[in-house]
Amino acid sequence: MLKRICLLLIVAGCFLLAGSTRAWSQEFGLQLYSLRNQFSEDVEGSLAQIRDWGITYIEGGGTYGMPREEFLELLEKYGLKTSSVGASFEELEKDPAALIEKARAFGASYVMCAWVPHKGDEFHLEDAERAIGVFNRAGRILEEAGLQLAYHAHGYEFRPHGEGTLFDLMAARADYYDFEMDIYWVYHGGADPLELLNRYPDKFVLMHLKDMEQGVSGNLTGHEDVETNVVLGTGQIDVAAVVRRGAELGIRYMFIEDESSRVLEQVPLSLEFLRGLKD
Repeated sequence: MLKRICLLLIVAGCFLLAGSTRAWSQEFGLQLYSLRNQFSEDVEGSLAQIRDWGITYIEGGGTYGMPREEFLELLEKYGLKTSSVGASFEELEKDPAALIEKARAFGASYVMCAWVPHKGDEFHLEDAERAIGVFNRAGRILEEAGLQLAYHAHGYEFRPHGEGTLFDLMAARADYYDFEMDIYWVYHGGADPLELLNRYPDKFVLMHLKDMEQGVSGNLTGHEDVETNVVLGTGQIDVAAVVRRGAELGIRYMFIEDESSRVLEQVPLSLEFLRGLKD
């Protein structure tokens, strides 16, 4: 009897260990826009800095004025892998085939769009309807090429609509696209990132990790002072809970995006916070 109990405990422990390993299989990467100012002065030095932070996976797609082949050689030199490339709404609408070529050149699995054009600061039903159509058409073409389209919501999608929001409409009609959750912009738009993950556990495939300075009030414009980006875990958002839930849901790539002028000081501290969650 005692041997049987011990065996059961060992098996249970193995399952727990396996579950823990699976839950933390995601990678903490960097959205290259974080270093846009540094790239304008020193492309190679900026890539070396990312490597020195211990980061391997990036989200990008631009070359910062360099010929693509030279930029790709630098990525290889510094051991950086592009998981996701950015795409404008216009590119998705007019030439998704070019995005397939771009993603393949970078070795990316995801194509990400971060903005839907709309007039002024108000995002309306007709804007959402247009986006749904473009994303589904382009997403189907990308899917046939083995790529996955993800829309990065920017907060303005949480404008009320029917019994929910325009984001709910976009999620309900997402046949050939998924979403990248930027936890800052979700929170800024009045939604709860953790609640949204729980409501749509199969819709989010990528994540931007960004925290909001205490005292900042959000709105539905999709705009805010970049200096309100603070070290992860020091702002208003329960980053730890969101990251843990995202890991449970299998969101592998979580990119730090720090748009502030303090990015070089803040990214190492944010990484220390994130890596501490695994302990």
